[in-house]
Amino acid sequence: MRLEKCWFCSSTIYPGHGIQFVRNDAKIFRFCRSKCHKNFKMKRNPRKVKWTKAYRRLHGKDMTQDATFEFERKRNRPERYDRNVTERTLKAIPVILKTRHERLKKHISDRHKPGKKVEEKSAAKELEQSIDLIPIKDSTVTSTEKQKVKVKVVEPQAEDSFMEE
Repeated sequence: MRLEKCWFCSSTIYPGHGIQFVRNDAKIFRFCRSKCHKNFKMKRNPRKVKWTKAYRRLHGKDMTQDATFEFERKRNRPERYDRNVTERTLKAIPVILKTRHERLKKHISDRHKPGKKVEEKSAAKELEQSIDLIPIKDSTVTSTEKQKVKVKVVEPQAEDSFMEE
């Protein structure tokens, strides 16, 4: 079972799904859905369409350079595996996935750092410009107003005459 990649958005195309377009020069284009096929026919550049993988990679939204992606690359020639190599590979998969996940989290946090700095600068500037809007705590309140007075509440006792009947 061969899983293909969409030419436009780079998503996975499973067998029996998608559209295949063959140009006059025998170049094959595979599309995962009609949305990608229509955008291709409109001659849109995948690097300029925000929802595509190419756009996300080009603008630093996704990780592009990582050694863990080397395991998923397409190999056109068949390789002979022995049992030991296969066993070690299967044991290494969870470690590789964990490493990739940690690197992805670091990539995302690094991506958000410049935005946080800009946000802090704008907040400081806004605070500086409109400092008069912040309510000032009044320290002239007397100490008697601050103290809470505790009052004991005693309920009046009901007459016992109602209970006798």
